[in-house]
Amino acid sequence: MVEFIFENETSRVISERQLDELKLVAETVMEGEDCNFDAEISLTITDNNGIRAINREYRGMDRATDVLSFPMLEWDGDETDAEFETENGFVMLGDIVISIERAAEQAEELGHSLRRELAFLTAHSMLHLLGWDHVDDPDGEAYMIEKQNETLNKLGLTREIEDTIRQ
Repeated sequence: MVEFIFENETSRVISERQLDELKLVAETVMEGEDCNFDAEISLTITDNNGIRAINREYRGMDRATDVLSFPMLEWDGDETDAEFETENGFVMLGDIVISIERAAEQAEELGHSLRRELAFLTAHSMLHLLGWDHVDDPDGEAYMIEKQNETLNKLGLTREIEDTIRQ
């Protein structure tokens, strides 16, 4: 089970249904990684200016990006690190910050829905929270691509299905 500590820093309405779907994406990634524990994740939806400020402060990159991930654990597959357990017994995995503006831009560029793009960014970020990386790691990148696709396919969020629905 995943619980979000949710913050919306935009004027855009994020529905409970949308949040539930993103939780399902997060849970599906965890299931695919054999994570058998409850997790708490801070999820912030912001705009390009907001994510740019965070990117500048924490990564030294003065530009907007689509998603940032801030893992709380040095992940080695051992989810029993009590230091990161919350009062309700959940493991605090970390923070996900998504720019809804950049997500919408990418969805349009790639020809799919914002719904799919948000699901993709959540899956991508979850893999980072669970210790995977793609920067300077071709094997990690290949693994992340495979797992992202596997998650979206399992949930029926494929480009092919969306193309069929649009026609």
